[in-house]
Amino acid sequence: MKDYLEELDDLDKAILTELQEDSAISNVELARRISLSPPAVHARIKRLEDLGYVRQYVAVLDREKVGYDMLCLINVTLQMHQMDNINLFREAVQQMPEVLECYFLTGEFDYLLKVVVRNRKELELFLMEKLTPIHGIARIATSIVLTEIKYTTALALD
Repeated sequence: MKDYLEELDDLDKAILTELQEDSAISNVELARRISLSPPAVHARIKRLEDLGYVRQYVAVLDREKVGYDMLCLINVTLQMHQMDNINLFREAVQQMPEVLECYFLTGEFDYLLKVVVRNRKELELFLMEKLTPIHGIARIATSIVLTEIKYTTALALD
C-alpha cells in the first residue's frame, strides 16, 4: 500500500495545516506564513487539489447557533446482510439531511449515524418517520450527546 504522505514535503504539509485552520486564508498571507512566494503557494495548492489531498473547502457552522441543539449518535443493525437491504439503507441515509455522517462498522452494530436535530420532537419524527420505516432494520439504539469534548476536522500531518 502506497504511503500518500511520501508525496508531501514539509511545505506541502505546512500549506495543508494552514488550510485546515483557515481555508479562506489569502495566498499572500499563506505565502508569508510559510516563507514562500504567492505564485509558488498557488501552484502547490493547485497540485494538492489535483492530487486529491484537498477534497473541498467549506465553512464549518456552529450547529447550536443555527438552531440544531441536539447531536445524536445512532447505532443501526440490519436484519439480514443482503445487498438489497444494505443498498436500500445506504441510499435512504444519503437522502436524510439530518444525517451528517454515516459509518459502516464491525462489531455489535452495522452502522453509526451522526445526526443533528433541533429538539426532542424532531428527533422523534426523524426516528419514527424516516429511520424506522426503512425496510430491513432490526435494531436502532440512540444516544444523545450531552457535551462535545473534542470536535475537529483537522488531520495531524507530522
